[in-house]
Amino acid sequence: MAFSISRRSLTTMTTHLLPSRSANLGILTLNNPKTLNALDLEMVRVLNHVLPLWQSDPTMRTTLMLGAHGKRPAFCAGGDVKSVYMSGKGLSGVQADDDAAATNQHGYGQRGLLTADFFREEYQMNHRIATQDHDNMPQVSIWDGVVMGGGVGLSLHGKYRVATENTLFAKPETAIGLFPDVGGMWWLPRLPGGIGSYIALTGQRLRADDLLYAGLATHYVPADKIYDLRLALVDATKTSSDDEQEGGDDDSNPDVADARAEAEAEAPTGDCVAPMLMAYHDAKDLKPNESFLAQNRADIDAVFGCKDSKVEDIIASLEEMSGSGSTFAAETLETLMKMSPTSLKVTQEGIRRGAGLSSIGEALKMEYRMSQAFMRNHDFYEGIRAVLVDKDQSPKWKPDSLEDVTDDIVASYFEDLGENELVLESVKKTSNL
Repeated sequence: MAFSISRRSLTTMTTHLLPSRSANLGILTLNNPKTLNALDLEMVRVLNHVLPLWQSDPTMRTTLMLGAHGKRPAFCAGGDVKSVYMSGKGLSGVQADDDAAATNQHGYGQRGLLTADFFREEYQMNHRIATQDHDNMPQVSIWDGVVMGGGVGLSLHGKYRVATENTLFAKPETAIGLFPDVGGMWWLPRLPGGIGSYIALTGQRLRADDLLYAGLATHYVPADKIYDLRLALVDATKTSSDDEQEGGDDDSNPDVADARAEAEAEAPTGDCVAPMLMAYHDAKDLKPNESFLAQNRADIDAVFGCKDSKVEDIIASLEEMSGSGSTFAAETLETLMKMSPTSLKVTQEGIRRGAGLSSIGEALKMEYRMSQAFMRNHDFYEGIRAVLVDKDQSPKWKPDSLEDVTDDIVASYFEDLGENELVLESVKKTSNL
């Protein structure tokens, strides 16, 4: 069955996001390998157009999200924050609205400014994925390569996340004067022990064994089996009428054949791909309980495990442990000293508040307020300048110390945006996580 899209929607199309359909599997290919499939506003808009169409189609059984590969394998390296930076600094012509650009009210949710539109529409897309009916139309994301920032928001809220030996996962936003957004304030405080705060504050890079250990990845499939898995997922979504039209199929692999039979037993509703994913799941050579997170779990929990801890408390604990010879503490302390002090304290407060929220929607609304505060302050622009523009890797944070980031400053990042608050569609489900 071919995927069709209306003429009216062609204005939002981009070659960087390619939607297609095979049998009853909706496939979303992130197709900008030169940027490691970084997510820009046009890609977000295509997703916000296509996802509701598929989610309202009773014949659609599963969505599959994956990234095109260039020289380096990638799912999605994050949002196109450089374009947001250029807009906020008045260095590009990417404003959606000339009147909005003229007022230059960045950081208050004003429509027509990329500094507002990108985050608002991205978070609306995250919400669509999180509240999809994953019991009957699950999302499968293939984490074959880099998965960072906005790429996490595209995938983590779906039901299945498949890691490979190429997976490199991180939430590195505190290094660029931002915070771990796209729903991070919802799922990070719900990870076991201190893992969520540790990932959020340090931006620690994680591999497949870490992701299985933390429950972030649901399956592991070797990269050379991903193409076969993709074909199997197409097959799992077929109905008997599809088989009759195509002349049936030949399942030579008994595990796959059994999985297909199990999937057919679930039709026409229910999760038709779970058996197939398990048939390809092959983590026998991985040892999650010996992963980096597992080996350092006791220290991570001791330092980052209390959601009410202040960043200063975390630093003090690390200094004490480092003084006692802990290599983990010394390396973690060195990492935190490079991050934006404002980002660290706002992130920790966001995690504290996020732990008490009741839905992903509430978390995204809070995050939108936070994102806009970062757009009207110094550190985001300085972080992007240092990492992505001048690339000197030497940001000059303001304030440049934790003690100068007062409670009042932190509280200002959660202020109401009035008529520009984030608006989300009303749904019954709260989240898949």
